[in-house]
Amino acid sequence: MLELDDSTLLKEYVEHGSEEAFATLVTRHVNKVYSVALRHARNPHQAEEITQAVFVILARKSRQLGKRVILSGWLCRTARLAAVTFVRSEIRRARREQEALMQNLLKETESDVWPQIAPLLDAAMAALSEADHDAVVLRFFDGKSMKEIGAVLGTSEDATKMRVSRAVGKLRLFFTRRDIVCAATALTAVISENSVQAAPAALAKTATAVAIANGTTASISTLTLIKGALKTMAWTKAKTPIMVSAVLLMVVGASIEVRKARADEKEDDSWRSAGLTWQQVGQTAPQVKILPTKFQPPVTHMLTSDGNKWGGINVSVREILRAAYRCGPGRVAFIAGEPQEKYDFISTLPLFTEKALQLELKKTLGLTGRWENLETNVLALKVRNQDAPGLEPTAWKPSEYGDLVRGHIHCFGEALSWKPGTPPWGLTKHLERIFQMPVVDETGLSGSYNIDLRWKVKADPNANQDAVKQALIEQLGLELVPVHKPVDMLIVEKVQYMK
Repeated sequence: MLELDDSTLLKEYVEHGSEEAFATLVTRHVNKVYSVALRHARNPHQAEEITQAVFVILARKSRQLGKRVILSGWLCRTARLAAVTFVRSEIRRARREQEALMQNLLKETESDVWPQIAPLLDAAMAALSEADHDAVVLRFFDGKSMKEIGAVLGTSEDATKMRVSRAVGKLRLFFTRRDIVCAATALTAVISENSVQAAPAALAKTATAVAIANGTTASISTLTLIKGALKTMAWTKAKTPIMVSAVLLMVVGASIEVRKARADEKEDDSWRSAGLTWQQVGQTAPQVKILPTKFQPPVTHMLTSDGNKWGGINVSVREILRAAYRCGPGRVAFIAGEPQEKYDFISTLPLFTEKALQLELKKTLGLTGRWENLETNVLALKVRNQDAPGLEPTAWKPSEYGDLVRGHIHCFGEALSWKPGTPPWGLTKHLERIFQMPVVDETGLSGSYNIDLRWKVKADPNANQDAVKQALIEQLGLELVPVHKPVDMLIVEKVQYMK
């Protein structure tokens, strides 16, 4: 049967309202339109919405399209314009949501951290030198400017800024050693906001009257307290370390009770399910959490993403780092050894979700990463047989590949390799996951490919890697060659705090 061309089908729809003709056009071009939308939106759900919009536009404008219009090109241009419009509107909406969310997060962070800091604050202040202590009180308790503090302390404004900064660093270190990790700006904000509470209205008048009378009108309990405090002050000058230790014993106990109360608070962990899917991740309300896993075998690990948001259950720290830094599976190097604990995590902010996850790693696990170009052992992907059947230029037809099972690498319309800082797509990403080391593309091949690589999975990791290497040669005509060369690696280390 002769296949009708686009112009004939479009004419049938315009002149006769043929739904069959329009459906044929949609079927013929839907993959192409969806692919354009997906490249812009990077989200399957949004790409579907854009695709539907494009064909609605086609239906509405079909009478205005001239005979010389090449429908395939028109649809791609329309898809790009629709996608750009959609993405811009999403960015504007996401920014509004992000601003509201960050305000809420800041309030939540301050309200969350103050109950932990409050029982320890005065002990932390007591550990400072007298000059540092006075500078902190003047700055964050009294709200004085650096210039005003300098005038009181007899130092320049720059020297005062340095003293306050060092003092804040010491306070952060004090709290960090007690499992309270807080950024300097958040710490100073919460101290400024909460450290000075309003006293009862009549207290100032009463205290003034008692003090002017030199305590003669004070109660017996107040006189006893005055006498004891004076003795303590005299003794503290000679026994400051012992005194600080005694105070710490009391406040640490109080801090433990605060943590117990916080631990009893109900968490919203509806996403923590054994069958976590990328659809669930995409629909989860904006939040960022890293929690010790609640799953035990036989529940296996699951790391998933909708293209922007991330989630995982029973995953390693390495896998959380992959999500936070868009890192290839074999590009992570731990300075102090790789942690073995497993975690459940979610990061679903509409914007900057990876940056938020990096901050959560720093806060919760005390880990930070940085990219560095290092000489190391890598696997170079090279062409061995140019006539191998499995390396096909892109022809977006995923239905041809059937069920996807273990022992299967599938890539649709992807380049062979990726660059750090961008989403780790392509064949090299899958190979790094299997070989747990960097894989670099030295094939010289450009463009995008459809890849369907299959092998029989082996229980022994080394045997499984050998099976993958053999499948690469036989099916794709590619081989992995060990080399030593500089590559970009994510260096992971413990957070260093100011002393």
